[in-house]
Amino acid sequence: MSDRLDTRAIHAGQSPDPATGAVNVPIYASSTFAQDAVGGLRTGLGVGYDYSRSGNPTRTALQECLASLEGAAHALAFASGMAAEDTLLRTVLRPGDHVVIPDDAYGGTYRLFAQVLQRWGVTFTPVPVADTGAVEAACGPATRMVWVETPTNPLLAVADVAALAEVTHRAGAMLVVDNTFATPALQQPVQLGADVVVHSTTKYLGGHSDVVGGALVTDDDDLAQQLAFHQNAMGAVPSPFDAFLTLRGIRTLGVRMERHCDNAEAVVALLLDHPRVLDVRYPGREGTPGTAAAHRQMRRFGGMVSFRVAGGAAAAEQVCTSTRLFTLAESLGGVESLIEVPGRMTHLSVVGSPLEVPDDLIRLSVGIEDPVDLLDDLRQALG
Repeated sequence: MSDRLDTRAIHAGQSPDPATGAVNVPIYASSTFAQDAVGGLRTGLGVGYDYSRSGNPTRTALQECLASLEGAAHALAFASGMAAEDTLLRTVLRPGDHVVIPDDAYGGTYRLFAQVLQRWGVTFTPVPVADTGAVEAACGPATRMVWVETPTNPLLAVADVAALAEVTHRAGAMLVVDNTFATPALQQPVQLGADVVVHSTTKYLGGHSDVVGGALVTDDDDLAQQLAFHQNAMGAVPSPFDAFLTLRGIRTLGVRMERHCDNAEAVVALLLDHPRVLDVRYPGREGTPGTAAAHRQMRRFGGMVSFRVAGGAAAAEQVCTSTRLFTLAESLGGVESLIEVPGRMTHLSVVGSPLEVPDDLIRLSVGIEDPVDLLDDLRQALG
């Protein structure tokens, strides 16, 4: 297999079907599989399958592709990004453990720690993950895991994965990297020393806003075995159709990410020159935390842009409801452009917490439409 991502995205785990020659991986819409004997898995096509919660050939193809894209040995697919996170955390953590998390983490991740795991006896400390020293200072004897998003959601800070791997491992902890925003097309955290990579495959990997899913990727054989056990035991697996849709999206990941990046860079240039815009956050740009790390570990800087506007929260809401091409909606990473106010939408769960984001912050998921149309839309919305 080629070591080039665009080729692996199309071919890894996706050989033509041996029974029919089908070029696309079939949707194995079967809940159960015939067995050769009592307690014996079927031989031939479908080796190792007995029940689709435990394993399904379409899901296997997706998992093999995801592992290949991240340059890792193992990947496991889940019904959502939060299902992937929950499975990992409940596999690794125990009551009394401590976790370091980003101080601008995704609202759903914060909710999982603050309202679910904290009741289970797990504590956490939010820190700016672009500050390696702050992460190191937050690690203590009970720290079992350092959890980072890079870029973060929604302020787009970049963590130095290689430096954090050294700090985390020196503390005897595990480094988990949420690679949803960058995707393996722009960075590969396992290759930089991360122990586990998390994805919401709903976003750029699926890429068409038509499927919800998640994934965990690791090079650790023992951890992969434990995660696979919990994947089956807890049961939050994607359907064969969801796995098929995600694979379908992955095939164009490389070309889509190039266009996302091109368009985002054009949007950033417009925002920097606009008198109503107070602050622009984009990975790799001076003023966004972790700029140096972004240039070291990312091939390009992605399709996410955040900015603040003069006039406060009311002005931010006015801009978001005035766009015509940018759709006011949560989520991100699809071919269409989206706009939102995180403090009122995706990050509502962090209001009043140390992770609260500015109420005048606007987050863009810049799609792959013609950039001239996107820029015209933002100009008219900003007035």
